[in-house]
Amino acid sequence: MVRLITHNLLACHAKGCTSNNFPLKLQDVAIEVREAEFNPDFVRGFLPRLEWKALVQAARELGDTSLPEEMPEMVDDGFLKNLHHVLLEIHIDEGAMICPNCGHTYPISNGIPNMLLAEHEIG
Repeated sequence: MVRLITHNLLACHAKGCTSNNFPLKLQDVAIEVREAEFNPDFVRGFLPRLEWKALVQAARELGDTSLPEEMPEMVDDGFLKNLHHVLLEIHIDEGAMICPNCGHTYPISNGIPNMLLAEHEIG
């Protein structure tokens, strides 16, 4: 399933596309919110791996404005619960992710992103 925790790790890998290939722009998405058990230690541990600005931008594209523009220095349970919701409970079921550099489209169908490239697109 495509969740924002996954989206935050994906970049375009098409042949010759080596700059400005992250974050992939979300387009025509259908989302579903599915509850997931809150694990504050997991969320806290994942914080250093996040590209914060990309995460906030993607969340806002999906209509969630619960995250602050800048990552706070002090994290409390309220912040961690909002982050948990954005990372793990918002599921993208349908749509596409588009590279801001080369425009390559990665379709999402039934919650699964197709990140495969045609042979001529592999670099």
